[in-house]
Amino acid sequence: MNGDDEKILDTYRSFLLLSEISGDEKLSQRELAKRLGIALGLVNSYLKNLVAKGFVRVNNFPKNRYAYLLTPKGFAEKSRLAYQHLSYFSGLYTVARQDYLELFKSMAAHGVKGVAFCGVDEVAEIAYLSLKEAGIELLVAMDPEGAGSKFFDKQVVTPAIAIGLLSGNHSIVITSLKRGEALREELLRMGVDPARIHQAVRC
Repeated sequence: MNGDDEKILDTYRSFLLLSEISGDEKLSQRELAKRLGIALGLVNSYLKNLVAKGFVRVNNFPKNRYAYLLTPKGFAEKSRLAYQHLSYFSGLYTVARQDYLELFKSMAAHGVKGVAFCGVDEVAEIAYLSLKEAGIELLVAMDPEGAGSKFFDKQVVTPAIAIGLLSGNHSIVITSLKRGEALREELLRMGVDPARIHQAVRC
């Protein structure tokens, strides 16, 4: 992930935190970490930063419980970030849709009939639309974090299970923007041939 992607992910997490805090529920750091799917220490770091900027106020309760409340400045920041990310994801959809379509058309031209997706998030859904347009079948959807969930008509499985289901010559397409490099490294550690792993140009 490059510096721009890190910055986007950083502001996106800040937006998600502000959104969770703006609700009526009084959430602990542990509960916030679970909802956002990130480490507890990372939530603590983000909250300290948001408090320092005046976006969040902390109320103390007995038994070391805390309530995090948005300040007027925090509500304004949440609105600003919402608009920023709406613009970003609109652009992301257009770029990812085209990039994946070009990738899948190239694969189809080389005789590829079916592929596996590795990484299930909003980018995977965009990739799926391009896959269907290119006339290629989705054989399996894998994700170490999303195993057990559904992705369209497929049950998401772990990479270890997916590799066992696939023959040695099937193509695997990385379909996560945030975790692309980490997923690629995991596949390589499992012994997958690098030539079988594909990524869209800008995703």
